[in-house]
Order: sequence, then C-alpha cells, then structure tokens
Amino acid sequence: MEDWAEIRRLHRAEEMPIKSIVRRLGVWRNAVRRALAAQAPPRYVRPAKGSVVDVVEPQIRALLKDWPTMPAPVIAERIGWDRSLTVLKDRVRRLRPEYLPPDPASRTAYAPGELAQCDLWFPPTDVPLGAGQVGRPPVLVVVSGYSRWLSAVLLPSRQAPDLLAGHWQLLGRLGAVLRVLVWDNEPAVGSWRGGHPKLTEQFEGFRGTLGIGIIQCRPADPEAKGLVERANGYLETSFLPGRTFTSPADFNGQLESWLVRANNRQHRALGCRPVDRIDADRTAMLTLPPVPPAVGWASAVRLPRDHYVRLDSNDYSVHPAAVGRMVEVRADLQHVTVSLAGRDGGQDSGRELARHERCWAKHQSLTDPEHQQPAAKMRADRQRPRRDDPGVEAVERRELTDYDAAFGLLDTGRVA
Repeated sequence: MEDWAEIRRLHRAEEMPIKSIVRRLGVWRNAVRRALAAQAPPRYVRPAKGSVVDVVEPQIRALLKDWPTMPAPVIAERIGWDRSLTVLKDRVRRLRPEYLPPDPASRTAYAPGELAQCDLWFPPTDVPLGAGQVGRPPVLVVVSGYSRWLSAVLLPSRQAPDLLAGHWQLLGRLGAVLRVLVWDNEPAVGSWRGGHPKLTEQFEGFRGTLGIGIIQCRPADPEAKGLVERANGYLETSFLPGRTFTSPADFNGQLESWLVRANNRQHRALGCRPVDRIDADRTAMLTLPPVPPAVGWASAVRLPRDHYVRLDSNDYSVHPAAVGRMVEVRADLQHVTVSLAGRDGGQDSGRELARHERCWAKHQSLTDPEHQQPAAKMRADRQRPRRDDPGVEAVERRELTDYDAAFGLLDTGRVA
C-alpha cells in the first residue's frame, strides 16, 4: 500500500519517469506500471475455497424453489445431510431470499397536526395522596405523531371524567387540537364489540365538541401505538429515577419541568428536536372550540340534612343554608365546587355554596369551618324553644337536688 501511494505521488506530483521510480524505490518496472494503471489501492484477496455444501447446492435450490420457507433442518433431512448443520444453515440463509417474494416494509409518516397517540402510564412509585395514604395514580401521556411533542399529567383516577379533564388540560397547554387521537381499549374510552370499536358516551360527546376523530386499536395490538409506548418507557427510565414526591401537585410540578427538557432533546428518528417541529405541527391543528367540552365530574343532588355531598368516595361539606335544595356538584383535577341548581335555586341559581381542593385520598370527609359553624348554630336554634313564641308555654327548670329531697334521697340514713 505504501509503495503504491509513493509511486503515484512521484509520478503525478514530481513527474518522475518510470525508470527513475524503479531506481529510487527498487521495485520492478511492471510493478510501477500496474500501480500507475490501478485506480484503487491494491488489496490482497485470498482465493475462495470450495465448501462441502457446494455439492448439494443444486438439491437445496430445487427444494427452495418449491418450498421457499422450508426450514434448514428439514432440508438437511431431505438431502441426507450428515455433516455440520451450521454450514448448511449459512448456505440456506444466503440462498433463501432468491426464492422468497419481496416483502418491503412501509415507513410510517405523519402529517403535521394529523394524529396523536394516547395512553395511561402507571408509574411504579408511591405518591403521597394525603390523610396518610399513598397510591400510584395513572399518568395520561400524549405524543404527537409529526413533532413527537410529549405531554403528560398525573390524574386522580382512570375514570372518564378525570381522563377527559386531563385531555382538555393538555390541549389547553398546547393551544390547539390534533385531528385524530389514537387510544387502546381503555374502559373509559371504549371497547371492541362484535368486531367493531364502540366509544363510550362521554368520549363521543368530547370528540363531537372538538370535531376530531378517535381511533381505537384492536385488542392486544401494542404496535399500533408504538410512539406512546416508547414514551412510557422513556418516562420510566429518565423521569422517575432519583426522584421523590410529596404530593400529586409536586409530581405534576416536577413532571411539567422535566417535559420542557424532554421536548428539547435531540430525537434520533427525527434528526431534530420536537420543539423544532411543534410550530408547524400546531399550525396544522384545529383551533380550540369556542365552547369548551363538558369534562370533569358533574351531577345534581338534593342536599341532605348532614349538608355533605359525595364525589369519588369522598364527602365534601356544603353551606347548611341549602339543605333540602337541589345543588350542582362539579369537579376538575384540582377543585370541587357546589352551587345552587336550576329552578330550585330561583334567583340565586348558580350561586356557589362550597369550594374545596380536590382530595386524592379515599374515604375522607372534608369540612370547611365556614360551613361547620353555621350548621352548629342552626341546630342549636332549632333545639332551643323561643320564649317569645306564643305557642310555647314557659316551663320551670328545677335543680336535681329538689327531686332528691322530694323522694327522700337526702336522708343521711339512706345516703352512703
């Protein structure tokens, strides 16, 4: 290699004739001519040796022509091969593609604003929920197909009201709506019945308000949403390690800060960062609807005498002035509000009666001191008769010792 390079340098750069090159380098004249004629560096090629499989290759080809997928051990049996199976497998592996039909794989491409894949990730770590309880709530994960923009939020539960509230919160952060959401058979989303996908009533209303489509993957088909499955693994290996959490709010706070860095990382498949594509992605998305969809918890109940309403296994206090009246209970991921409902509220319809922080623990009773004190006063007023009421007769109150004296219980002989 060194002689070849030096021969060409001397001839091209220094314009040295072949005779001079032969004298300087001490090589043969024909060697110099071959070096100057060659366009590529010389390399040593060992002559190919024959293989024991060469003799039976025509038989292998005949079998593969009729049965292209025949396994190598079966081929060995058919041709009576009694030597090393490894060398036979190598030859079959090289010959088989000549007899198989081409099977190219299509590369999935996503248009801007077209699609996002969604999933619930259950982080394998305990999160303090309050009241001495810990749990592992689900995390809603959404990945845009075009920009690979990653969004996520911890939810109190996997029920439809919380799932839709989480979707709406993430869409609000994004400032636009992707045209199609891809989901698996999450019970709150829908299921496959009779070979056809069927969305729940809540998700039908949600997608109708936004004007988007929802694709439900077939059961046991994780490859259909590989983007979000890989995102779940990325969260588990890059976000969780080394972190501790004091509350769900702390979890979401740390997650939101981490997502900023995650969306600024170089994406291997894209060759760029998600933040470099999100503007084009967002431009092609749908705008947020002028009227927000109905998400979160919503119900109407008649306030019982104990002036508490129940939401997701927890009881929240309400001002006792509304006992016996219809109230509307609404909740999102952060707050629970109670207000007077419909005709029962009259002119005060819609007036807020209670507002609590959403409790993530289970089976708790949350009491607002502003509700407890009026309730105690109302109970006391109801139990104490009013002196100025003409229908109430005055009753004399006597000491217990008067009754003891009347029954002779104050006699020293009878009292121990």
